[in-house]
Amino acid sequence: MNNEYGLLSLQQQPAISTTGNSYAIGAARIPYYLNLKGPAIPVDTACSSSLVAMHLACQALSTGEIDMALAGGVTLYLSAASYISMCAAGMLSTQGQCKTFDDGADGFVPGEGVGAVVLKRRGDAESAKDNILGVIIGSGINQDGKTNGITAPSVQSQMELEQAIYDKYRIDPTTISYVEAHGTATRLGDPIELEALSAAFRKASQSDEVEPLKNRCAVGSVKSNIGHTSAAAGVASVHKVLLCLQHKQLVPSLNYSRPNRHFNFAESPFYVNTEVKPWLAEAGRPLRAAVSSFGFSGTNAHMVIEEYAWQTESVVTAARVPHCIVLSARTEAQLLIMVNNLKKYLEKYPDTVDPSDIA
Repeated sequence: MNNEYGLLSLQQQPAISTTGNSYAIGAARIPYYLNLKGPAIPVDTACSSSLVAMHLACQALSTGEIDMALAGGVTLYLSAASYISMCAAGMLSTQGQCKTFDDGADGFVPGEGVGAVVLKRRGDAESAKDNILGVIIGSGINQDGKTNGITAPSVQSQMELEQAIYDKYRIDPTTISYVEAHGTATRLGDPIELEALSAAFRKASQSDEVEPLKNRCAVGSVKSNIGHTSAAAGVASVHKVLLCLQHKQLVPSLNYSRPNRHFNFAESPFYVNTEVKPWLAEAGRPLRAAVSSFGFSGTNAHMVIEEYAWQTESVVTAARVPHCIVLSARTEAQLLIMVNNLKKYLEKYPDTVDPSDIA
């Protein structure tokens, strides 16, 4: 994002500058390197880019256009130009902290990052015995349209998107116990996001005539940890959710002490999680989280992810047969480290791994 490489390559040859500054080439480098033949599409919806890319990949998977996708985002600050511009616009925190949902929130902190996910249809991943970290059960995107300003968020558009996803995929929001929010730590932007979520939760629950319990759903933002990584912000949020699912723990949203005065947490379904604690599922239900990512261009993305609850039985067979396990590394010393790591793992879990799977 920001395409600042161009500022650094002005003194280079035109050919280097041409390929180095093309979004199309940027998206094509990975399939060029790996000889992949599917669509290579750059996506730029500003801060929501990587979550939009994941949604588009899910669509392509559902229609059978592709069988696997790599989706993600990259943001680097290669010069001071963008930082100075955001400072001048009053977008950045004067305290150097993302205080998401806090009453002292006064802007975000820029962050750098790169993140990606591998996406497959669930049945294909199961057949391949892939390591499944989570299951996307619903996603969607929309646009703010006409607002008070081209970068101003719309509570109505955010609410309509979230409700549409819950309705389309028959997701009861009372089964969502964590929301990884966009949470850019602005005093007015955060309440708009929370108001939209509250309205969507309540409206989607009315069909069952069940009022969402107050303060039952945790909310947080990874931006309080690593800053706002712009084009990589959505996939960073997804990574956080997947790690929480893996460890079955909720982690703190940092820099929060006083609730934002423009949102009534006490009467809402939400609370800001400020401690490490077990993430417990209700009986018969998987853990579910929602992820939001909103571009200042007005393109909104929302996604619901649940834990992969496929129960696996021990695959270790009584009859042990030999298997050839191939390892490789750049140096002999690194190879010996790999061998030793594998040896320690097999000794630690002798009855829960299948040698054929390792091979």
